[in-house]
Amino acid sequence: MKKVGKRLLGICIAGSMLFVVAACGNKEAPDRNLINSQDGEEKVVLLFGPMEKSNPDASNIARTAFDLTIGMAEEKLGLTVEYRTYTAENYEEKTYDDVTLDRVRSGMDDLYLLNPDTIQKLGEEGRLADLSSLDNVENLREVVKISNTVNGKLVAIPQEVVAYGLFVNQDMFDEYHLELPNTPEEFLECCRVFKENGIETPVGANRWWLENFVFAQAYADLYNGGHTEEEIAALNSGEAKFSEYMRPGFEFLQELIDKDYIDAEAAYTYEAIEGEGPDFKEQKTPIVMAYWGAANADTAYGKVDFNLQVIGFPSSRGQMPVMSMSGYGVNAKAEHMKDTIDTLNVILSDEALQLYAETNRVISPSKNVEVECVNALKPLNDRVNEGVYVLGSNANLKMEQWGNVCLIVRNLLNGASVDECMAELDKLQEESLKN
Repeated sequence: MKKVGKRLLGICIAGSMLFVVAACGNKEAPDRNLINSQDGEEKVVLLFGPMEKSNPDASNIARTAFDLTIGMAEEKLGLTVEYRTYTAENYEEKTYDDVTLDRVRSGMDDLYLLNPDTIQKLGEEGRLADLSSLDNVENLREVVKISNTVNGKLVAIPQEVVAYGLFVNQDMFDEYHLELPNTPEEFLECCRVFKENGIETPVGANRWWLENFVFAQAYADLYNGGHTEEEIAALNSGEAKFSEYMRPGFEFLQELIDKDYIDAEAAYTYEAIEGEGPDFKEQKTPIVMAYWGAANADTAYGKVDFNLQVIGFPSSRGQMPVMSMSGYGVNAKAEHMKDTIDTLNVILSDEALQLYAETNRVISPSKNVEVECVNALKPLNDRVNEGVYVLGSNANLKMEQWGNVCLIVRNLLNGASVDECMAELDKLQEESLKN
């Protein structure tokens, strides 16, 4: 797989637990307030992640949802979770993924916050512990188990499920008497009407998230047609080609480009939300794409002057949420294995996940935990609760999805043909089969 830069790390999985919990610190400073066990030895779990622990004396509002659940584990188990922090400066601009790969392979820590491609790679190498025996695994949504299972082992579990959708200005749709689109054909018709009525760019796009259109169309049947395991096996064996699944999605994007429904040149340079966000907020463009949390954040789309609705991407099966999954992984040779597993049992309990979900207003990985979402998110939330979704990241697939497809879509924006993009997909699949 081509190396994904540090900006991709922060943007492609934006909204996931790795990158919203807190700002990065500047050192690996252990918490010295370690708790002694009855035999006099300090009980500690070594966590590597992109954040530092916040001030334990801060109010709950000031502390992150992640810290609050870690605090629950520390109090219940009589141990300390020692945060070891990533910063690009400390690692000479290595990406977070590169650093976690090195640290897991070297056995430097117990617990890690991992991105999807890293979960996949380390799972295939057998370097992550099987978490299928954790106390609360039976409470997990199927999407969590599917996306983070490698070679039959559940190797990572998140504290939240990240859903991507289309953010639409309902007022602009109403003005032109348009129904919210369900299929690619309906979406194109909406864009045609907007364009003919003077909307210069109906779809605000950036260089990171257009692949969600591809995933929604490519995998609508795979994940919702009742033959998921068989189809994944065919892709992993090479019997089926990813390009066959994804060609319609790339052709759809090419049509959006050809008809000037998106500005390919601008999208290629735009960062997520920073680029297309201002035009959407100013009601110059009616459609953008973003992750669930953007509807809650005032700095994104949580405070707009129109009727915001968040729906799934168009597909043959209607509006389709696209899910991306990060998660906690445990080093298979963790020095403090028992304490690490005990810590996970606490922070992944329904009690802790309820606290996390209520604090961050996110979709919980537990099917027992529900949080009232803002009105704008209800259409997307309804589909998720119905079990209708596709995965943009799936450790079960030998070819990494999220980063690879993102880069190939960027090639399309930069002028590559659909056939050239399909050839690149075939090449990547062949390489994954060799590995």
